[in-house]
Amino acid sequence: MEKLVKKYTNGEITVVWKPHLCDHSAVCIRELPKVFDTFSRPWIKMDAASSEEIKKVVDRCPTKALTWFKNGEEKEIKNEVSNEIEKTTITIVKNGPIRVSGNFLLINEDNEAVASEDKISLCRCGKSNRMPFCDGSHKL
Repeated sequence: MEKLVKKYTNGEITVVWKPHLCDHSAVCIRELPKVFDTFSRPWIKMDAASSEEIKKVVDRCPTKALTWFKNGEEKEIKNEVSNEIEKTTITIVKNGPIRVSGNFLLINEDNEAVASEDKISLCRCGKSNRMPFCDGSHKL
């Protein structure tokens, strides 16, 4: 099954949204609500702030469900990470998911790779409709 990926542009930069990675921590909504508004369609309004403001908030996305790239460049900017080898870290979020970041491969019970992203959020409440990934259901 192909995963949904949406792109939003202001002509200068493009924001890429991968909803299957989102754990609904709402960093984007809290920090730049005039751009990231889940009650509007499209929910990302690229003309509501400067490219620099948008990039700064997107870079803070804890799961990399949001990334950006400068128009005319083919690859996404990976939240401006350095060329250093990144260690894998696992963070337990209070009343939230388990966040895994770094260089890893998640294997399911059938020995199939289910994630090779460099950041994911795993459900620990058992309510997610996207197991093993967090979908924010713990907040309901």
